[in-house]
Amino acid sequence: MFNRLFSRKDIELLDSRPLYQGFFRMVQYRFRHRLFAGGWSEEVTREVFERGHAVVVLPYDPVTDNVVLIEQVRFPALETTKCPWLLELVAGMIEEGESAEEVACRELMEEAGLEAKRLIPTGSYLSSPGGCSERFYAFLAEVDASNAAGLHGLAHEHEDIRVLVMPRVQAYAMVESGEIDNASTVIGLQWLELNYTKYRRG
Repeated sequence: MFNRLFSRKDIELLDSRPLYQGFFRMVQYRFRHRLFAGGWSEEVTREVFERGHAVVVLPYDPVTDNVVLIEQVRFPALETTKCPWLLELVAGMIEEGESAEEVACRELMEEAGLEAKRLIPTGSYLSSPGGCSERFYAFLAEVDASNAAGLHGLAHEHEDIRVLVMPRVQAYAMVESGEIDNASTVIGLQWLELNYTKYRRG
């Protein structure tokens, strides 16, 4: 087992103050931490994007070996992407009092019109720990992909979502070619490529 030298107790939080509160939140933290060479660091100041935590769901039909992806516009992708309409997994933010499983089922219905026959946790990961506290909780949802079609999303959240069904091999080829290039979708499809034989039933 990898021997870690430090834990949460080796960071001393000195102060925090909110900088911005809108759809998301920005907080400035002052802290110090233990050093590998011994002793403590000087005071460090960091601004952290407090987005909250999220669930990401890969809908997979184990009978047909198809995946269900959603397509929607992502304005922040405009700067570096030829087409800011991205192919993604189902995802949503965890609200206070909700479990990750509850959010997964809710978002699966809201964004793709699907119910999970089985929901399988596949791990969790930090989205961008250099500046954001967000953690993704990932799931594989076994679904009947023949029920996936049409346009979805909540109007009051300005969602305009198109549902797409495609073979697993085609989706993974789009990862390899770079056509699918957002982190949670890349990670989800790579996980499926490594593990689909455990769930395939066709």
